[in-house]
Amino acid sequence: MARFYAACTLGLEAVLAEELRALGAGAVAERRGGASFEGDLALGYAACLWLRSAVRVQQELARGQVHGREDLYQLAASVDWSVSITHLQTLAIDGAVRDSFANDTRFPVLVVKDAICDQFRDHTGQRPSVERDRPDLPLKLVLQGSEAILYRDFGGPPLHKRGYREIQHKSPLNEATAAGLLLRTGWDRKAPLCDPLCGSATFLIEAAFLATDRAPGLGRSFAFERWRDVDLDAWRRLYDDAEARAMRGAAQLPVLCGNDRHPGAMAIAAQAIEAAGFGGRIDLQRSDAADYQPPTRPGMVVTNPPYGERLQPDAGSAAASWHALGNFLHRQCAGAEAWVLCGEPLLSRELGLRSFAKVPVWNGPIECRWLGYRIDG
Repeated sequence: MARFYAACTLGLEAVLAEELRALGAGAVAERRGGASFEGDLALGYAACLWLRSAVRVQQELARGQVHGREDLYQLAASVDWSVSITHLQTLAIDGAVRDSFANDTRFPVLVVKDAICDQFRDHTGQRPSVERDRPDLPLKLVLQGSEAILYRDFGGPPLHKRGYREIQHKSPLNEATAAGLLLRTGWDRKAPLCDPLCGSATFLIEAAFLATDRAPGLGRSFAFERWRDVDLDAWRRLYDDAEARAMRGAAQLPVLCGNDRHPGAMAIAAQAIEAAGFGGRIDLQRSDAADYQPPTRPGMVVTNPPYGERLQPDAGSAAASWHALGNFLHRQCAGAEAWVLCGEPLLSRELGLRSFAKVPVWNGPIECRWLGYRIDG
């Protein structure tokens, strides 16, 4: 059994833990900004393929007490690195340091690199190269106090990079964060869902993935596929099963609709929807939110309106957007449930509604609230 750590947006740890339990992970424990769990290597593959709220899945390779360079070198040298890669492949090491013997990450990362390269040089006469952009073996060193942990990153590029969004709209919502927030609403994946301020349509696309049982990792590659100890038969079985589930679920798409008043956002949204495989199946309109008339009455509304701290100095425009959103909810959404991401508490007053839930969550560097509302009908 391997020990893993999956990282997520702060505030979505419980959502991630529930996803891991559904995958069959053992010893699931919520941590700040993620969850630890146990399982075999195939579970690590499945986590990369299926976790919607995670941004990384990392396997713990070594853990120990370190008080200086020699301790850290010996810890890194204790791992048989030839299990993962050959000397012809590449690696990269990221570091995180807190209250440790090192003042920053540069020195301890160099120590770990030296230990790995020395091990290969001693056995083969050659050493792997460092490659920052797409290393075969991405590693993470965590130094906290006197404890050091070495991980290998199963995914490589962050898991929120699904592959459908190449162009970023202003202040986009991370795909994994959007998916985690959707899961937090308890949406049944059947009720009509609407985003009246949809921007680049991240909520709508992640909702489509959820409703059609499409694994978010389909269509992209992962670092573990290039490792020497990868079980390719197990990976192929998992991937083939995910493809079959997506094909079976393709017809299950409920009414999904979105709106935005910015033509640039609409163009990006349409392109992303097409790239995600849902071209022509998600209704998009361009209008002010107060004037928006969705094709059917929504049962669920999810949205990420602009807030002043996010779009300074456009705070006045942010208030207008929130007021327009309030008008839309009152006029078009009787009987619906609405969830709104808010990074500035004063703006929520523009809705004229009382929330039943206020879930703390971070959107990048901004502490927000995921506000739940029930619209009288």
